[in-house]
Amino acid sequence: MASLHVAQINFIPPPATWEPGEVFRHWPSLPNVAEAVRGSGTRVTVIQLASRAARIGRHGVDYRFESIEGAPRPADRGRLVARVLESLDVNVDVIHVNGLGFGEETFALAGRLPDVPIVLQDHANRPPRWWQRPLWRRWYRVASGMAFTAIEQARPFVDAGLFEASLPLFAIPESSSHFEPGSRMRARLEAGMHGDPCVLWVGHLNRNKDPLTMLEGVAQATSRLPGLQLWCAFGSAPLMDEVRQRIDGDARLAGRVHLMGRVEHARVETLMRAADIYLSASHVEGSGYALLEAMACGAMPLVTDIPSFRSFTAGGTVGRLWPRGDAAALAAALVGAAVESASREQVRAHFEARLSFEVVGRLWSRAYAQLIEQRLRRAS
Repeated sequence: MASLHVAQINFIPPPATWEPGEVFRHWPSLPNVAEAVRGSGTRVTVIQLASRAARIGRHGVDYRFESIEGAPRPADRGRLVARVLESLDVNVDVIHVNGLGFGEETFALAGRLPDVPIVLQDHANRPPRWWQRPLWRRWYRVASGMAFTAIEQARPFVDAGLFEASLPLFAIPESSSHFEPGSRMRARLEAGMHGDPCVLWVGHLNRNKDPLTMLEGVAQATSRLPGLQLWCAFGSAPLMDEVRQRIDGDARLAGRVHLMGRVEHARVETLMRAADIYLSASHVEGSGYALLEAMACGAMPLVTDIPSFRSFTAGGTVGRLWPRGDAAALAAALVGAAVESASREQVRAHFEARLSFEVVGRLWSRAYAQLIEQRLRRAS
């Protein structure tokens, strides 16, 4: 029996200054997920809209960069992708659209290929404004299924009446990580990190990531954890002034919090290997790439109790969850984690069993097969 053939569609074009091959470096989840699905035995063609056309074969996946010249409107781009799919030498069995924000494009695509099931994958999307919803309901009707990191993330869309509660939903991580565990001692020497425990934060210093609650929780935990050291790697920092004031104004944090600033991604793996605990205070996350990377390295997760983090940690059975915005709960979780927590081997084993690229590829292949079976049942 021939393998399934899936087309993964990316409607957002990369910057015009990028060469086609640069997409793999700047947007690594694009090839990583496609190639994970290919590794599970499914044939994959990726259609990436771009400023100019190109075709690249890589690790068994056919990447087609299609020029958007002459396709200025969303519906034009949907029809452009449909024409490309119609021209392929092998029929496509399932269409996988990345993002829930391309309703008009997907509707136009489905209009030309009405017999091919379409699954839409959430990438931290939010429901449209109430006055836009009738149109989006119409567009979403062409979907045969939707995928979220955690099924609970579909609730705002269902509550808004954007699609029926009976629509098949799939819980599949947005991506995974190729990071590996390594020597903690060697990593600490290389990164210059220390602490008992050694706690790592990777994220922007903004309201959603909530570094101020994180700092207060750490401060409260120091009476029980005098050796705690916190290392913060971050990109944008709109709260930098407030963060510095908070650190400078609290003797419990002085000399304990290390603001590392922006760190090259290639070095993040070393930081993850050096850490005992990976800490996040996020209020909302569509996924949580840094958490995946930390768990891939065996760092124990101590993260907020939000849907994507609950999914990754199996409801907190691996690591600990704490209520977002609750510094006292964070302090208690830090103390508890330092006293009794999963081993690095246990965290890594959980990652391999539930979150690895191999698992992501398998989950997608099963979802595609389910959609095809559903379409065949309806047709008969």
